[in-house]
Amino acid sequence: MPTAYTFVPSRSHEFPDHPECPGRLDVLEPLLPSLGAERLDVKRAQLEEVALVHPPKLIRAIEEVCKQGAGIIDHAPTFVTETSYEDAMLAVGGVLACTRAVLKGDVENAFAIVRPPGHHAEPDRAMGFCLFSNIAIAAKDLLVNGLKRVMVIDYDAHHGNGTQAALWNEERAGFISTHQWGIYPGTGWLDDAPHARQRIVNVPLPARAGDGVFGRVTDAVFKPMLTAFRPEMILVSVGFDSHWNDPITSLGLSTRGFYSISKQLVEMAGEICSGRIVFVLEGGYDPHNVARGVSAVFDALTSRPLRNEANDLSPYKEPPCGSRLEEICKLHGLS
Repeated sequence: MPTAYTFVPSRSHEFPDHPECPGRLDVLEPLLPSLGAERLDVKRAQLEEVALVHPPKLIRAIEEVCKQGAGIIDHAPTFVTETSYEDAMLAVGGVLACTRAVLKGDVENAFAIVRPPGHHAEPDRAMGFCLFSNIAIAAKDLLVNGLKRVMVIDYDAHHGNGTQAALWNEERAGFISTHQWGIYPGTGWLDDAPHARQRIVNVPLPARAGDGVFGRVTDAVFKPMLTAFRPEMILVSVGFDSHWNDPITSLGLSTRGFYSISKQLVEMAGEICSGRIVFVLEGGYDPHNVARGVSAVFDALTSRPLRNEANDLSPYKEPPCGSRLEEICKLHGLS
């Protein structure tokens, strides 16, 4: 079966001098035909699909504020334009197209390359450059359509507070977030979800944590969590703002680091859930990092060696994180 992708660039969803812009995808777009995947058609999501996470009142409020034209709607700053409501509905649709194609067995795995992103959007509010919680809506949709367990793994540089909030009381859905501690949105501490030990796991990391630290996180947290939870599909919020030279964050991953994490998650999907895994784009604000990172993920999805590796290993020394990982493993009973 082929690997598939959706591409929703939302070119009219743009605000002056804002880092979350269509230009994020400009270097990537011409590469897409060469990445070994087939492109899926995308239909805009319907209100009842978005309402799996967001109350209709919130959905209608976003629709109405977009009608008023371009503006900032929170301090992040999150912006809207006249087309942003339709753009956000299409972004949700792009993720659903991928997850449903994998669920039906039409494709083996997929990557939803969509914007606006979604992992900061909480059920009752848009925030953090995000309007609707794209990946959480897809997780809920999978559960509605018969899956018994779904796992969301988020390795964007920022905590996926919206995904966490959407899945807070959903015992059939697990959530793991690695993120740089001390930056927006200020959530994602170890004890964020005391009611959901071994289901909601936060891995706050210091600045410059990179390939080595993330390798340890993959072995110590991702793999045992997936083995214990036994999801029937894995969804991955991937943010290329975890790259060491992203303009707004300070983690330490390289292109090879993204490939290594993705490859191991794809292999775990093969062992646990018949290969069913879908990646969803979140952040990443350097267009070259995004292009190289997306290419690396496709190499992992299609079981190829890394083809377009840049000489982009982090020049910074990684911080020690052993005690932090030991604390997380002890808290969640991971071994």
